[in-house]
Amino acid sequence: MAVDAIKGEKTLAELAKLHDVHANQIVDWKNQLLERAASVFGAEASSARVVNLKELHAKIGQLALENDFLAGALTKAGMLSAKR
Repeated sequence: MAVDAIKGEKTLAELAKLHDVHANQIVDWKNQLLERAASVFGAEASSARVVNLKELHAKIGQLALENDFLAGALTKAGMLSAKR
């Protein structure tokens, strides 16, 4: 609703009637979104995501290495067919 108010495609009265809320509430939500949008979509989240991706890539590498090692050991022991 706040995004619709920012877009300005409909008047506040139209939005209030459509969503069954008071126009003042829409104005408050619009102002809150404008004030806080940078923190919601800002760089803080992306840096945390990069750290998380590094951890995930490290874990994927570790699991792939363990998987390859175990497959080789089981194949040598005759417990795993080479066809897989």
